[in-house]
Amino acid sequence: MKHSVDVHVGKRIRHRRWMIGMTQQQLADKVGIKFQQIQKYETGMNRVSASRLWDIARAVDVPVSFFFDGLQEGDAVDAVEGDILADKEALQLVRAYYAMPAPQRRQIFELARVLSDAA
Repeated sequence: MKHSVDVHVGKRIRHRRWMIGMTQQQLADKVGIKFQQIQKYETGMNRVSASRLWDIARAVDVPVSFFFDGLQEGDAVDAVEGDILADKEALQLVRAYYAMPAPQRRQIFELARVLSDAA
């Protein structure tokens, strides 16, 4: 049975990998494992050891604490629900948004705000 903390950490690995445009194979190569193992980590099927999490954090250029962001003691079960960035399309939208120059981002943001108010 998957533990909710393992699922949360796996999602954070996947989110960071997507945000920097890295494939599972590229991450696996950097860490020295097979891409199938990355798949298992990202789904929470396999628990990530402390040393492997350290290696992954270095490979994706974040502190180890990044993988636990948003996880509160006492609500670990609820922490993985309602995660907007679990949706691949939403994550692609965020990546595209931050790839734009700041003035264009502000215009897109205002457009999205106006459209959501009209909905």
